Amino acid sequence: MNWKFTAIITLGFALSACQQPGAPTTTSNTAPVNAATVNTANNTNTAAPDTAKKTVPTDLQELAKRVVTQSAGVKEGEIVIINGIARDTELLENIALEVEKAGGHPLITMGSERMAKRYYDEVPEKYDSKEPKLGLALAKIANVRISVDGTETENLLADVPRARFAAGAKAGEPVLAESIKNKVRTVDIGNGLYPTEWRAKRFETPLDNFSKIFWQGVNIDYTALQTTGEQAKMNLAGKEIEITHPNGTNLKMSIDGRAAYISDGIISDDDVQKGNLTVFLPAGEAAVAPVANSGDGTFVIEKDYFEGKEVNNLKLTFAGGKLTGMTGEGPGFEPLKANYDAYGAGKDVLGFVDIGINPSMKFAPSSKYGNWVSAGMVTVGTGNNIWANGTNNASGGIDGHLAGATVKVDGKMIVENGVLKF
Repeated sequence: MNWKFTAIITLGFALSACQQPGAPTTTSNTAPVNAATVNTANNTNTAAPDTAKKTVPTDLQELAKRVVTQSAGVKEGEIVIINGIARDTELLENIALEVEKAGGHPLITMGSERMAKRYYDEVPEKYDSKEPKLGLALAKIANVRISVDGTETENLLADVPRARFAAGAKAGEPVLAESIKNKVRTVDIGNGLYPTEWRAKRFETPLDNFSKIFWQGVNIDYTALQTTGEQAKMNLAGKEIEITHPNGTNLKMSIDGRAAYISDGIISDDDVQKGNLTVFLPAGEAAVAPVANSGDGTFVIEKDYFEGKEVNNLKLTFAGGKLTGMTGEGPGFEPLKANYDAYGAGKDVLGFVDIGINPSMKFAPSSKYGNWVSAGMVTVGTGNNIWANGTNNASGGIDGHLAGATVKVDGKMIVENGVLKF
């Protein structure tokens, strides 16, 4: 998730403005590529393009209506930027029509993997850091941005130097700042899980089943999820959080006075006032940012991927709230670390703990590969945590997921062996 806020806003307006595409990531959740971070759990970057089945097992018109009226809460007169790829033209058009019905002004923009690839092949590197004038202009006038994950190729930009992504991310920081200042509401459809054959394989789930799980998670009853979110918020209202796991994970940090961020599928007026401007679908997360200079111990991610290459036993070591060590195994570890190293200040600061609260997102028990939203899943990350009510606006960082963990707040068990206790 440390890509979540920066990728969604910065990349979204960048695509809308025909600015530089972002770096490969897992948005995962999200736009096809991410210039903001290393998301080990969702990194989407190797092989031939691969798309979800053409017959989507959901009502696209009803989905568009829910996204516009419920998730984004589009109001009369608002400007809404909608972006995605040609694969999802029907959904994008449905969203635009629902915006019109609400009295809003929609603008559909489209990107493509072909454009992203050609950018890095043909555009001089010096332009990676150019001022994003059009992106800034859009961030000044837009009220809402709705994005559909366009990642189809698992390792599209693996041959691009990491420094180019870092430069683009740095250049895009003013767009993020302007978006926050203007309270631009963002809905991302995908959350690193948009159905593709290679994603289904990672979760050891047939594509048909994976697609059904995804759309069930997107279409969950948001009212019920809000109730779970409120319970999560109360359980995270403490002084210290502790995460343990038989794999060696043992991490403690102070959360005293920190308000939890809840992703429940809806951006309410209260959320906007508090600065919670982003929703990721499938929704279902409860996150909290630690107190500054707080966080000691280790967090071990058992299985992940970077640029299509497996990473095993990724061990993140923290002291005084900063990442002080990183070790791992597998062919993806060295390129993952190189990507992380390419980013600048703030990437090493412990940023958040995120707990999944969506009961519909149930994958094969044998898979050790994680995600953001499955109930009881725990994610820890460094870097940007603006989205989680934090103050770090770094353009880089690293995060990963862990199933089967136990989480305690002030000694009270809120997750036991990967099962929610509230």
